[in-house]
Amino acid sequence: MRKIAGAVRPRLTRVVTAAKPQVKRLTRAVGPQLARIRRVTGPRPATLVRPPRPRTFRTWQYTAGAATAGLALAAGAVTAAGPWDADGQRTAERNRAAALEHTGGADHGSGIAAGEPTPAPSAGSVLTGLGAAMNTVKSAPSGEPAGIAGTAVTDLLGPLLDASALGDTRTAVVVDVATGARLYGAGADTALTPASTTKIATAVAALSALGPDHRITTRVALEPGTREVVLVGGGDPTLTARKNADGWASLRTLATETARSLTARGIKQITLSYDTTLYSGPDLHPIGVNDNLARVSPLMADEARTDGSVEGPVARVSDPAADAAQKFAGFLTEAGIKTSAPGTSKASSRADTLAAVSSPPLSAIVERMLTNSDNDIAEALARQTALASGKVASFDGGAAAIDAQLAKLGLPMTGASFHDGSGLNRDDRLTANLLTALLVKAADADRPGLRPVLTGLPVAGFTGTLSSRYTDGAAGVVRAKTGTLTGVNTLAGTVVDKDGRLLAFAFLAADTTSPAEAQAALDRTATALAGL
Repeated sequence: MRKIAGAVRPRLTRVVTAAKPQVKRLTRAVGPQLARIRRVTGPRPATLVRPPRPRTFRTWQYTAGAATAGLALAAGAVTAAGPWDADGQRTAERNRAAALEHTGGADHGSGIAAGEPTPAPSAGSVLTGLGAAMNTVKSAPSGEPAGIAGTAVTDLLGPLLDASALGDTRTAVVVDVATGARLYGAGADTALTPASTTKIATAVAALSALGPDHRITTRVALEPGTREVVLVGGGDPTLTARKNADGWASLRTLATETARSLTARGIKQITLSYDTTLYSGPDLHPIGVNDNLARVSPLMADEARTDGSVEGPVARVSDPAADAAQKFAGFLTEAGIKTSAPGTSKASSRADTLAAVSSPPLSAIVERMLTNSDNDIAEALARQTALASGKVASFDGGAAAIDAQLAKLGLPMTGASFHDGSGLNRDDRLTANLLTALLVKAADADRPGLRPVLTGLPVAGFTGTLSSRYTDGAAGVVRAKTGTLTGVNTLAGTVVDKDGRLLAFAFLAADTTSPAEAQAALDRTATALAGL
C-alpha cells in the first residue's frame, strides 16, 4: 500500500500544487458542461416525431461529451495554465505534471457541418483508435522481449490480489489494448458471478445488434372508425414525465402532440388504452420486488420511481405501465382532451399514428446505463437486443440474444452464462478473460459503434459509481464499471499507465465479507496499474 502511494501521490501533489492558483478559473470556464456530464441525466437530445422526421446527430457528437469527462475533469486537478499547443497538448500537462500525453479538440475525423456544435476535447490516451486525428495509444516497446512487461505486472498485482478482503476466490486479467497482449492472468477462464460488470456485455451486445444511432420510439395510435387512442410502449427506459425533460423523450410532449392531432380531427373525448405487448414473460426479476429495479415493462415513465430521483435504489410503483398511462391521461386533460380511465389493449396494424417521441441515440442510453449502473436501462437493452435478434423480449430471450451477439463478435465465451442484462441475477457467470476482451473490442478502431462502452465507464473520482472513490489515488485516470452483490465485488475497465499505455483490466472476487474493504482492495489494485 505504501509503495503504491509513494509511486502515485508525489506526482499528484506536484500537479495540484502547480495548478492550484488557476483551478477556479478553469472551473468557471467548464463548470456548466462538466455538471451536465457528471449528472449523466442530461443526454443528447431526444427526438419528437410528428411523424416521423427526427433530426439526425452524428454519433461522435454524442460520444465526444462523455469521452471528455476523464480528460476535462482531471484537467481541473492537473492543469489550468498555458494554451493548447498546435497538437492539442497543454504545455502545463507535459512540462509540469509529468502526466500522460492527452490530446484534445479532435473530431474523430468526422468533420463539422455548418451550424452544428464543434467537438469537445477528446481523451486520446484513454480512448484509443478513435480516428486519424488522435494519437495512437502506446504499447510496450516492440523490441522488448515478451514477458518482461507481464512479469512487472505480476510482481505488482500478485500481492495486491492476495488481500484477504477479496475473499476466497479472485480472478484477474490485464491486457495491453493496443496490442491485445495479455500482461497478467490469474484464473482468466474461471467463470464467476460478475454482478453489474455484466452491463459491459449488455452494452456491447446492444450496440452490436442495433447500432449506436438507434432510437427507441413511444407512439400514440388512433384505431380507425373509433375514438380509442392507444399509448404504445416501445421499450424506452428513459421516457420521462418531468416538466423539464432535459433532452430525454417527454411524455408531456407526446400528450401535447397527441392533443393537437386529435383536435385537428375534431375529437375532444377519447377512450384511452395502453399497449405493453412488446415484451413477453414475467416482468418481475428473479430477485423479486427490489428498490434497484422496477418491473420490466415497455411502457414506463422515469423508471417508475416514486420520488424525483434519477439514479440509485428507490421504491418503485407496482405497475409502471398503468402509472405512465395515468400520467399521460392527465397531460391530455390539461391539453383539452377528455379521457376515460386508461385500460390495457393492443394497437392494431390499421391504427393511425397520432404522435411519437423517440429517445436519444443508443450511444447516449448506453453511457447513462454504465455511468449510473442503471439496472432498468440494462434490462430494457437486453430486450431490445432480443427483438433485434429475432428472439422473444423476455429475461430468457434477452440473455440468449446477448450471448449470441457476443459469440458473433468472436469473443471468448467459455464459461459465460447470462440470465439477465443487469447482473442482478446471481446465476450470471462471466470470466475476466471475456470482460477484458469486451473492452478491447470496444476500443477496436474498426468498430467505432462500440465506443460508448468506453466513454460510458465511470471516471474515477468524478462520475457515476466511482465519483466518491479514488479521491487519493488514480482519479481521472481509471475508468471502470463496478459490480457489487452480497459476497461479490468486481471491477472492470481501463487505465493509462505512466508510460501512456492503455490497459484493460478485470478483477472479480467472490466470497467477500466486507463490500467496503473489497472495493478498497480493488481500487488499490487499479491504482497500482496507473503507476506501473
